[in-house]
Amino acid sequence: MTATEATKTETATFAAGCFWCTEAVFVRLKGVSKVVSGYTGGSLPNPTYRQICTGATGHAEGIQITYDPAVIGFDQLLDVFFHTHDPTTLNRQGADVGTQYRSSVFFHDEKQRTAAKAMIDKLNASGTFDVPIVTKLEVLKKWYPAEDYHQEYFELNGSQPYCQAVVGPKVAKFKQRYAELLKGAEK
Repeated sequence: MTATEATKTETATFAAGCFWCTEAVFVRLKGVSKVVSGYTGGSLPNPTYRQICTGATGHAEGIQITYDPAVIGFDQLLDVFFHTHDPTTLNRQGADVGTQYRSSVFFHDEKQRTAAKAMIDKLNASGTFDVPIVTKLEVLKKWYPAEDYHQEYFELNGSQPYCQAVVGPKVAKFKQRYAELLKGAEK
């Protein structure tokens, strides 16, 4: 590819509990150029964070990832997704409870749905988790970016108690497991 040719990017959309945690993980991956926190999977148009928190909108807190498939593949993103949250708890991640915190892969096309289903089947068959995965596979219908103050939350609010107690340890664990996939890591 020459310097004048545009890099081809693809998009993945995941929900794995608190989007502050999920964004803080995926933004550190090589090949990921953008991560946006937002809402999807529900029926209310243009939801707000306050509405999402009620659990009545049907939306999940999620992230939308723009990535270069020549650098990181969708299967690698899925692997990170399944190993950086608990995909075996229904509508819950840690102390966050409700359908807005569900584990879901919001697929953009049949190829993503097939890959996610295959990963779930493989992880269930391998016994990676003590109980079956409950992650939903949902077609992405509409994506709503969250309010600006949710974007880059961990980067901008790292000293906040929730970030220190929950997000920071999750990021540290992720960095240890996926050191070779981190931006700046040697190939």
